[in-house]
Amino acid sequence: MTSETEIDVESEVNATDHYVPYYQRPETYIVPVLFAIIFIVGVIGNGCLIVIFVKNKTLRNVPNTYIISLALGDLLVLFFSVPFVSTIYTIDSWPYGTFECKFSEMVRDVSVGVTVFTLTALSADRYLAIVSTVRRVGDCFVVAAGGAGRRTVRFAVAIWFLAVVLATPAGVFSHVQVFQVSEGKAISVCYPFPDYLPEWYPQTNIIVKALLYYLLPLVVIATFYLLMARHLLASDDVPGESRVFHGQRRTRRKVAQIVLCFVLIFAVCFLPSHVFLLWFYLDPLASVKFNGFWHALRIIGFCLSFMNSCINPIALYCISGTFRKYYNRYLFCCCRWVDQGHRTRAFLRPGRSGISGCRSSTLRATETITLTTLINERASPAAS
Repeated sequence: MTSETEIDVESEVNATDHYVPYYQRPETYIVPVLFAIIFIVGVIGNGCLIVIFVKNKTLRNVPNTYIISLALGDLLVLFFSVPFVSTIYTIDSWPYGTFECKFSEMVRDVSVGVTVFTLTALSADRYLAIVSTVRRVGDCFVVAAGGAGRRTVRFAVAIWFLAVVLATPAGVFSHVQVFQVSEGKAISVCYPFPDYLPEWYPQTNIIVKALLYYLLPLVVIATFYLLMARHLLASDDVPGESRVFHGQRRTRRKVAQIVLCFVLIFAVCFLPSHVFLLWFYLDPLASVKFNGFWHALRIIGFCLSFMNSCINPIALYCISGTFRKYYNRYLFCCCRWVDQGHRTRAFLRPGRSGISGCRSSTLRATETITLTTLINERASPAAS
C-alpha cells in the first residue's frame, strides 16, 4: 500500500506522548537486516525466474506470461522502493527529497496493483483451463480457443496500465511533511495526505485501497476456486475416461494449486497492514488505544508487505521438483545436468581445480516445456 510507510511514522507521532529516539528501538536494528535479506533474496529469485523464461522460448505461454509479470512487479518495488523506505526504521527523518518520496510510493502502489490484479487474472485463467475442452500437443495442453498468447499479453499490459492509473494519486499527493514530535524536535516524513485535501480523503483512500487491492480481488479469486472445486468434484471418476485425460486434469489441478499458493501468500502478507491502517484511520480513539500490540502489528505488516516481493520464487522452488532443477541449473554453476528422458540428475564433475563449469541440459527436440510440465514431474499416474 502507498501510505503504509508514511503512516508508520504518523501513527507513532500522533499516538505516543513522547518521542522515543531511534537508537532505543529494537526495530531500528531488526528491520534493516530483514530488508537486506528481502532485497537479496528477491532480486536473485525473481531475476533468475525471468532468466529461465527468457532462455526458454517454449515457456512463453498463457500462465507463464502472468508469472513473468508478477516477477517484474516484484523487481520494480525491490529496486525502486525498498532502498528508500528501508530507512524509515533506520533514521528519523526522510533524507531523499520530494521526488524520491513521490516516485518510491507510486512504484510501490504499481507493484501491489500488478500483483493483485495478475493473481486475479491467473485464477480466472486456471478456471477456464480446467472447465474448457483441451487438446494435447506433445507435452503441452492448449485451450481450444486460439490466440490465447496475444490476448494474455494484452491483458498483462492492461493490468500494468490500470495499476499505474490507480497509483497516480500516490505520485501526485505524496510529499515531504514536517512533524513536531517533541519540544525542540521535528522530523521530516514522506507523507501521502497534504493538508489542503478534504478531511475525509485519508479515510476514503484507506478504504478504497483495502477494497481494490485486497478484499474484492480475494472474493473474486475465492469464487473462481469454488467453481473450479465444484467442476473437479463433478468430473472425478467419469466412466470411460482415458488415462490421458486423467493426466490432463491432474496437471491442470497442479497448476491451480500453484496459483492458489501465490494467492494465500499475498493474503497473509498484506492482511496485518490493512488491518492496522483500517483501525488507525477509522477508529477515532486510535491515538489513545495505540499500545504495544498495535505497534508490533504495524511493524509486522510493514515487513510482510515487502516480503511478498521475494517469497513467490521461494514458493515455486519448494513446491516444484522440476522447477527446482531449473533454478539449480542457473543459480549453481558447479552442477551439470544430464537429461534422462523426463528426469534429470545433477552431479558434480571433478576438474583439475576441483569443480568444472556448467553444461546445459540436453532436451529432446520433440519435448515441449510449459508451466504445466515445469511444475509437474510427470502428468502420467505412473510418475513417482
